Amino acid sequence: MNVARSTERILTTHCGSLVRPTDLLDMMKAKVGGTPYDRAAYAQRVRSAVAETVRQQAESGIDIVADGEQSKPGFFTYVSERLAGFEPRPGPGFRLYAAETAAFPEYYKEYFGRAMLGGAFVPMVPLVCIGPVSYRGEESLREDLANLRAALEGVPRQAAFMPAVAPSGVGRNEYYRTEEEYLLAVADAMRVEYRAIVDAGFLVQIDDPFLTDLYGDGSLNEAERRRKAELHVETLNHALRGIPEEKIRFHTCYGINEGPRVHDAPLSRLVDAILKVHAGAYSFEAANPRHEHEYHVWETVKLPAGKVLIPGVITHASNIVEHPELIAERIVRYAQRVGRENVIAGADCGFSSQATYKPEVHPTVVWAKFKAMAEGARLASEQLWR
Repeated sequence: MNVARSTERILTTHCGSLVRPTDLLDMMKAKVGGTPYDRAAYAQRVRSAVAETVRQQAESGIDIVADGEQSKPGFFTYVSERLAGFEPRPGPGFRLYAAETAAFPEYYKEYFGRAMLGGAFVPMVPLVCIGPVSYRGEESLREDLANLRAALEGVPRQAAFMPAVAPSGVGRNEYYRTEEEYLLAVADAMRVEYRAIVDAGFLVQIDDPFLTDLYGDGSLNEAERRRKAELHVETLNHALRGIPEEKIRFHTCYGINEGPRVHDAPLSRLVDAILKVHAGAYSFEAANPRHEHEYHVWETVKLPAGKVLIPGVITHASNIVEHPELIAERIVRYAQRVGRENVIAGADCGFSSQATYKPEVHPTVVWAKFKAMAEGARLASEQLWR
């Protein structure tokens, strides 16, 4: 299974995470909280939830589907389950979106308060490396791969992918002598997961919102950002060595949903780093009002031969369902600049990166957005292949 190219029409996909069913969330909450739960029933419910979400994706017009990350309670929990050598380190020093929260403290106090009231039950506690890093998530990974494989039976699709975290986003180092040693150790551990996903016949999507966060870090000057970005990319490419580029998707975004977003780094500042990642397709935010204009970047930046862009043409930050004609316009803008065969329609980010009872975009709206994207892709295809 390779990154699909648009040879006859524009294909559709998304970024991976989708809402978990309420009864699965109840079991997941018990598991995360350390209270008794039925392990067999939980495993079966994850399996059926994957089957349900894959079917719904296909019925909504998604060509390149995923498991919806139904087994993953949240980012930090997923990492701690998969990698040894880390410990959670709660504390007041952990700040998300520092520049944004400093600029709009009242808004973000309310924003994060709403998230907790809305049913988020997985604490976002940073991880610190305190010992040798190794991969220990083989059993969970095998279950994820088996669940997706079973869910795909009889479901029409062009391809299927599974997300996995980039090495640079795993945690903070307190064990290795240098940051480079630490990142290489994480890369070698995560390579186990990347390789297994591809060997199972799926595309691997590297989730890396940390690249954009790096370029938005006001404590670094431009030269420091560039050096750190180069190290992050080199480390990721080390982890991906030997895996064909056409089996790899790279996704970067800004890590937040609805917000002012005035401190998002522009695509023009990080596009060079993105294109150095050894991937066949690049997924990025392009549908929200802070980034929609950035298709102009591709008027001066040349997309390397054989590569595919997956710009977001629907956003994860609003319950407004984009009109198919607007979606078609967004697709055509990219196709006119990089070639129709080099564009796949996608979403800005995932719709439930953290397991929560009340995601920002209601599940029924997500499916409506997917259907609108499929119709927009159809309209764009008529224009581009007429």
